[in-house]
Amino acid sequence: MGAQLRVYRQKIKSAKTTKKITRAMELISASRIQKAQQRVAASNPYTSAVTRAVSAVASHSDIDHPLTRQVENPTKAAVVIFTSDRGLAGAFSSGALKEAEALSKRLTDQGMTVVYYLVGRKSVAYFKFRQRPFVRDWQGGTDQPGFETAREIAAEITDAFNRPNEDGGVDEIYLVGNRFVSMILQEPTTIRLLPLEIVEEEASSALEVFPLYEFEPEPEQVLDSLLPVYIESRIYNAMLQSAAAEHAARQKAMKSATDNADKLILNYTRLANAARQAEITQQISEIVGGADALATVKD
Repeated sequence: MGAQLRVYRQKIKSAKTTKKITRAMELISASRIQKAQQRVAASNPYTSAVTRAVSAVASHSDIDHPLTRQVENPTKAAVVIFTSDRGLAGAFSSGALKEAEALSKRLTDQGMTVVYYLVGRKSVAYFKFRQRPFVRDWQGGTDQPGFETAREIAAEITDAFNRPNEDGGVDEIYLVGNRFVSMILQEPTTIRLLPLEIVEEEASSALEVFPLYEFEPEPEQVLDSLLPVYIESRIYNAMLQSAAAEHAARQKAMKSATDNADKLILNYTRLANAARQAEITQQISEIVGGADALATVKD
């Protein structure tokens, strides 16, 4: 009984230590998610405005631009996957990776070759463990993304889009990552970045009146100037969405872990109390038995 009681007490101590860690991580994520949401809210209007401007130039002019030109029979696509650098965030990274795998299967079924650009240590570890190739990766700072990283990613994938396929170029570019919906729901989503889709979901509304644009100088020059800004803003917005979703997922996972630790502490405390009670009962029985034996000997 004594050995069993020591085991229960050790488990209670271990569960309490784990609870302190998970509770601290939950509070840290809760404090960071507010800033992440504010950055997403600040980025959304700019991204929407740039998307509208680019769509207006592309739709109200007859420009044959490389970044808006549709390839009749695309043979190669690039997928940019946004995951986290750290774990303990539930199914955050695995959800994005599953979404990317589903997208890759659809593209492969269409006869296309898929190449990957990875953002976050979790996606890099996933590909390295399975010995799958990828073109380039960016690690560090996924919970607090910087615009310079977004600009570097944009330059890399735009260069790949502009190159011929025989030189390592691609015909289509997709972004796969988690979108922050609420504190409870983080949704893996896929966005086709290039070639440019004229009708964007964020900019489409039956009750919305779109502004009229006057192009100065020529529409082609305007499009050349806007498209790099458009690509950078979409990638940066995707990184901010992923960061906010990561903090929300980590807070939810750590709260669940804290609740589970509370349940373990309660269960092991009950078992320890039962073991202690059984040990006390056994000791009383031994004392009473010893007293009866001494009384019998004296008689």
